[in-house]
Amino acid sequence: MKRILVANRGEIAIRIINACKTCDVETVAVYSQPDEASSHSWIADRAVCIGAAAASASYLCEDRLIHVALETGCDGLHPGYGFLSERHEFARKCVAAGITFVGPSPDHILLMGDKAEGRRTVQKL
Repeated sequence: MKRILVANRGEIAIRIINACKTCDVETVAVYSQPDEASSHSWIADRAVCIGAAAASASYLCEDRLIHVALETGCDGLHPGYGFLSERHEFARKCVAAGITFVGPSPDHILLMGDKAEGRRTVQKL
């Protein structure tokens, strides 16, 4: 991967961006309007505003994140932790758009989202 969109904010985004720098991978940070001056947005190689303050209108807007990743030439997308990293549908959208989802495969996310099935699978190993 040459360029990754970091679809999170704060400390986790900073850690992801710093890890990418050690691997010579360019980063694109996203930020909501109130987060414009946040550290993660100025340490990345590029930063793009993705919407208003509400997470549902910015950081959780899946289609907007994929659009920005494609628009900025990203070949990977790191969801950080939390909601997006647990949504198999989002991982599938990334893959369908030709973007590498940096995380488990959509099928593994779906499997491990069902705690009982996840335990049974792990016990079989």
